[in-house]
Amino acid sequence: MGISTHILDTSRGRPAEGVTVKLSVWQDGNWAELARGVTNPDGRVKPLLETISAAGVYRLSFEVAPYFARLGIDSFYPAVSVEFRVNVPSEHYHVPLLLNPFGYSTYRGS
Repeated sequence: MGISTHILDTSRGRPAEGVTVKLSVWQDGNWAELARGVTNPDGRVKPLLETISAAGVYRLSFEVAPYFARLGIDSFYPAVSVEFRVNVPSEHYHVPLLLNPFGYSTYRGS
């Protein structure tokens, strides 16, 4: 299975549309970009990766500063990076981001 994500702007109670998201994998001591996308009106980029080829450490990078700038909102974090481990490549990994201008949280979704 693959890797997907979505962003909910918890300060507005709405999906975060138009955020660039990059997916990378840690290999040979460096981050190698695997995919890139932009969140749709539902705040989703799915799937970023259709098939996971190997177990390992992956990273989702969310470029959130331009999103908040478009809304005219001051924010503390210009970007958010979430690193996570894929142990079973045949499983699906959905990694949502709950975002507000001064904080964020994440979890493994379904």
